[in-house]
Amino acid sequence: MPVLTRLIPSPVVVDINGGALDDLAGLLADQRVSSSGKLAVAISGGSGQKLRERLAPELPGADWYSVAGGSLDSAVKLADAMRGKRYDAVVGLGGGKVIDVAKYAAARVGLPLVAVATNLSHDGICSPVSTLDNDNGRGSYGVPQPIALVIDLDVIRQTPARFVRSGIGDAVSNLSALADWELSHRETAEPIDGLAAAMARSAGESVLRHPGTITDDDFLTTLAEGLVLSGIAMAISGDTRPSSGACHEISHAFDLLYPQRAASHGEQVGMGAAFAMYLRGAADEARNIADVLRRHSLPVLPGEIGFSDAEFVAAVEYAPQTRPGRYTILEHLDLDTDAIRDAYADYVKAIGS
Repeated sequence: MPVLTRLIPSPVVVDINGGALDDLAGLLADQRVSSSGKLAVAISGGSGQKLRERLAPELPGADWYSVAGGSLDSAVKLADAMRGKRYDAVVGLGGGKVIDVAKYAAARVGLPLVAVATNLSHDGICSPVSTLDNDNGRGSYGVPQPIALVIDLDVIRQTPARFVRSGIGDAVSNLSALADWELSHRETAEPIDGLAAAMARSAGESVLRHPGTITDDDFLTTLAEGLVLSGIAMAISGDTRPSSGACHEISHAFDLLYPQRAASHGEQVGMGAAFAMYLRGAADEARNIADVLRRHSLPVLPGEIGFSDAEFVAAVEYAPQTRPGRYTILEHLDLDTDAIRDAYADYVKAIGS
């Protein structure tokens, strides 16, 4: 009898609820992630530092490491500091940058990673990728998925609203990324992993169609679950394809062309998703995405995050260079500067103000 199923890479535990941090030590012991309590906890100087005071008495066997920024250098330094200490696991406590640093460092020293997210700014909290600044700008590095993920909604409600809104943009952008994947399948015969696509689509649609706001626990739970599903979808497909297409190429272009002015990841990919959807002739879907972004106070036009129309056109033109080998609507249309400018003018008219 042939084996007709496959093992799905995913965390052994995902805990999303109010007060989830109250028994972090017990959760790790019960799931046999760390029965000894010997942990390396990576924290930022912001939310992580505040939570250290709360959690330190519950984690007496932990060593605490402050992480300075989300760079490759920071990740290497963290790995070097942990080496040889015989920890059970690494805990990344904080926002996306700290978790990405902790994921890379844990992989470097061969330890499992527990992600304790203090905001919902993007789908990296559960993905097999670390996005880190390097000497050439920013790079994506393959790493093992977190073995456990903890999201305390009480903590999430205390973070700046912009960080939560950013996660909305990242989740909704799945729908544009999947349209690019399907386009590549038709045009280049790139294979599609149906399970990964289904998970990413469910994540994007659930956030897009939820009537709530970031003040509602039900919406925050839906958003958190969507970001987790996006991460698992990427682990299943073995790359970022389920959640990254032209929308992310445009965002990467902003990061590289305007590194000191770039907005948050979710703000850029959400706007990029609406524009990419319009480029492929799906005007109704583009308006739908734009309407949802506006409802959550996310940008749909570059001027809303401090960029001129000309700078946006330049970013779109540069975008295909950010992911060589990836086929999206941008590579398919291969628009020159004038064509992008004209398409953008039509997009502005289509989505309204």
